[in-house]
Amino acid sequence: MPHARNRNPSPIPEVTWDTGLKEMNETWKGAIACLGVAVFFVMTIGIIYWQVVDQPNKNWILKGSYSGLIWERRTHSLVIQTLTEDKTYVEIDVGNVGNPDIEVPFVRNLCWLNKTEFCYTWDSVADVKISLEVNEATETECYSMTWSPVHCHVELKDCFSMANMSWYGGASVQNQSWPINEQNVTMQPFTVSNLRDNPSGFGSVLERYFLGSSGVAVLVSPDVPLQVGMESRQHFCLQTPSSLERTPLQYTVCVGHNIRAVHQEALQQLSSPSRELPNMDVLWLPFWKLLASVDSGPKVERELRTFSNRLRRHQLGEGAISLNEHSTALLADMDQDYLTSRKRGTSKRQTRDFRDLSLIKLLNISITLSPFLSVDTTQFHKSLLDGTEAYWLSLPVAPQGRLVPVLTQWRGQFCVKLNISNPEAVSWFLDRVGLLQARLGMESIHLEGAEGNPLDLGGGDQYIGQLADVAARIEESAIMNAGTRSSHKPVFVRMPPLQSDWSSSGLKGLIPSLLHHTLLGYNLLIPDAVGGSLSGDLVTDEELFIRWLQIVAFLPVISFETPPWVCGEDRVLNLTRALIALHQDFVVPLVTRYAEDWMTSGSPIYRPLWWLSPDDPATFTIDDQFLIGDEVLVAPVIERGTVRRNIYLPDGGFQWQDSRNAQVFDGGTLLEDYPVALEEVAIFLRRRS
Repeated sequence: MPHARNRNPSPIPEVTWDTGLKEMNETWKGAIACLGVAVFFVMTIGIIYWQVVDQPNKNWILKGSYSGLIWERRTHSLVIQTLTEDKTYVEIDVGNVGNPDIEVPFVRNLCWLNKTEFCYTWDSVADVKISLEVNEATETECYSMTWSPVHCHVELKDCFSMANMSWYGGASVQNQSWPINEQNVTMQPFTVSNLRDNPSGFGSVLERYFLGSSGVAVLVSPDVPLQVGMESRQHFCLQTPSSLERTPLQYTVCVGHNIRAVHQEALQQLSSPSRELPNMDVLWLPFWKLLASVDSGPKVERELRTFSNRLRRHQLGEGAISLNEHSTALLADMDQDYLTSRKRGTSKRQTRDFRDLSLIKLLNISITLSPFLSVDTTQFHKSLLDGTEAYWLSLPVAPQGRLVPVLTQWRGQFCVKLNISNPEAVSWFLDRVGLLQARLGMESIHLEGAEGNPLDLGGGDQYIGQLADVAARIEESAIMNAGTRSSHKPVFVRMPPLQSDWSSSGLKGLIPSLLHHTLLGYNLLIPDAVGGSLSGDLVTDEELFIRWLQIVAFLPVISFETPPWVCGEDRVLNLTRALIALHQDFVVPLVTRYAEDWMTSGSPIYRPLWWLSPDDPATFTIDDQFLIGDEVLVAPVIERGTVRRNIYLPDGGFQWQDSRNAQVFDGGTLLEDYPVALEEVAIFLRRRS
C-alpha cells in the first residue's frame, strides 16, 4: 500500500483567527485598538495638511497661447497672467458669491475634457462657466464669464482690482478723473442720469466697457441688469440686482500685448463697424447761447437781432446763436400769434413785430427740443380726444384696457414723454421738426431729455438709443445730451456742464471728460461753454475764461455762454478772435481728416498720450495733455496764476517741435517748468526722427 503524504509538513500547528483572538489577552486587544485610532488620526491630519498646506494656492484653470486663468484659492480670486507668470493682467475678486469664509478648492472642471471651457458650481449658490477664445490674427485672448444663480434673490458680485494699474471707461461722473482710479461711486444701477439732478449718479455718456493699462479690457453684456460701484484706488465692482428672476452676470475679459492693442480689438465689439458722420458744417461756427428771459416770440426775435449785431460789432464773425427750449417754443408760436392778432385787430406795430419771424431765417440759429410735452398744452388734450394717446409712453389701466399716458416732470412741469417705439409718434415729431425748419431755417437742433424713462424700461438707456435713431433722420445736424450704445450714429453729443472754477468739477475736469468721451467712441462732441455753465452765472474770472478757451479752441466746436466782452476788455476779445481763427484754419481741417480715420478704423480723434507709447507707464496717468490724431500734442495750463508747467512728450521713434519757437525735442522727454504765458497754449507737432 503506498505511503500516505503528510498535508501539513510545517511544525507550526494549524489555528484559526477566531481561535487566536479568543486566546489573546486584553493587552493585545488594546494595542490593536490604539493602533487603529492612530492610523485614523494620521490619515485625517494628512488630508487636512494636503488641503491647507500642501495643496497649491494657484490652480491653472485655462491656458491660451500666452496667457492663462488662475484660481487663487486663499484670496478667492480669478487672476489672468502670462504663462510665464511675469505679468498680471487683472485680478478679479469673486469671493462675494456664497459664503466667503468657506474654503473653496475650485479645482474640479465639470466641463470634462474641453480645454477651452471651465465649469463649476460655487457653494451651491451659483454656476460659473468660463470659455476661452484665442484670436491669432489680433493676438488677443478673451475669457467669457457667465455666473448663473442657482436660487432667486442671489446677488452676484465681481470686483476688479485697481492695484498697480490704471483703469478707464465706464460712465461720466460729476468729478471726472483720468484714469478712474480716484473715483468713489456707491453701488447703483449702471444707467444714464442727469448730473444736474443726480450729482452722485452716472452721467451723460456711458458704456459697459472698462480698459486697464496692463492690456486688459472688460466688456459687460448689454442684455442683463447691472449695478456698478467704485472704491477709490481699491476696485470697481459689477453686481446683479437681487430679484425673483435668476439674473446672470455676464462679461468678457480680453487681454492683449498692451493697452492700445486690446482697446482696438475691444472697439470691434463695443460699437458697430458701420460708423456714420453727422453734418460736419457745424464745426465751422462757434455756438453762442442767447441769455434772454423774455415772454414772447417778438421779444426773442429782437434779442436775436441785437445779439447778432453785437457779434458783428466786436468782429467775432458768424456764429450759431443757440436758443433754449422755452425761446424755441416762443418762436414756434409766432405764426399762430400773428394770425390771432390779425383777427383781433392788433395795432400795425405789434403786427409788424409778429411778421419779423422771416428775418430770423437770415440768422444762424440752433434750437432746442425735447421729447416731452406739457399736459397743459392743446396738443396733449387733443391727443386724448382723437385717440392718439399712444404717442406718449403709456400703461394700460387694466389687462387689455385703454392706455393712459404716464406723467413725469420736465423743467418743473408735469409732462408726458414721446413713445419713440410708435412709428406714428415718431412721424409726428419729425413733422414738427420740419415745420420749425420751414419757419426758422435753423442750422442745428439740440435734443434734450433723452435720459430716464418713466416706465423704467432698460433704465432709460434703450430710450437714448431710440432717440439717437430719430435724431439721425433729421436733416439738420442733431446734438444730444446723452449717449450709450450710439457712438456710431451720425449725431453730436454735448459734454456735461462744469463748474466755473479751477477744480476737478470745473476746468481740471475738461480734459479727463474729453478723453473719457473719445475712448468710448464719442468723438464729435460739443464741449461745455467756455468758463463753465453749471452754475448758470456769467464768468467774471478773466484768467479762467482765457485758459478755458485755449482748450476748447482745439475741440470740434467752440461754445460760449459768457460773451467775451462781458468777461474782460480788449485782451479777452483779441484772444477770442485769434483762437476762433485758429480753430477754423487749423483745428477743423485736422478734426475732419481724423474723423474719416475714425469712421473706417474706430481710432479716436482725441487720444491719450499712451496711444503713442502704450508700454510707457508715465503716460497712463497724464490728465492735462491730449493728442489730436498722432501728430499734434496740446498741453494747456489748468492751474490758476501759472505761466509754467511740466510737459511730457511721449516716445515712439519720433521727435516733437514746439510750434511757438520751433525747438525740437526727443520723444520720452519731460520738459520741466516749461514757459507758457497767459496768452499762449503749448502746441507740439510730431516730427519723424
